Amino acid sequence: MTTPSQICDTGCGLNATLRIISGKWKPLVLFFLRDGPKRYGELKRLIQGVSDKVLIQQLKDLEADHVLARTDYKEVPPRVDYALTPLGRSLADAIVPLCTWGTENAAEMASIFAKRDALP
Repeated sequence: MTTPSQICDTGCGLNATLRIISGKWKPLVLFFLRDGPKRYGELKRLIQGVSDKVLIQQLKDLEADHVLARTDYKEVPPRVDYALTPLGRSLADAIVPLCTWGTENAAEMASIFAKRDALP
């Protein structure tokens, strides 16, 4: 079991945060769930480019980390939705400034990425 002092040894909390949001799609899942619970299909449409296998795994990881709650309504046809826990809400709120930064610097980042992608 990881203790709070072990988490702070490498980045004072940043290590713990990165362990939870590691993966290409997890921050987007958290971002899109800020507006309320979503069903799997809705998340899949919002997060363009993610495969079913990867999205399912990342949802399971976020649930295991107690930032997501999965509600199975035990209906036919199956109905399941995903929502942020209070811990997940605080993490999703912390991601918003990163989104703002990306929006404010999108043109510069596009130029940087184009130059980087053009390198041999």
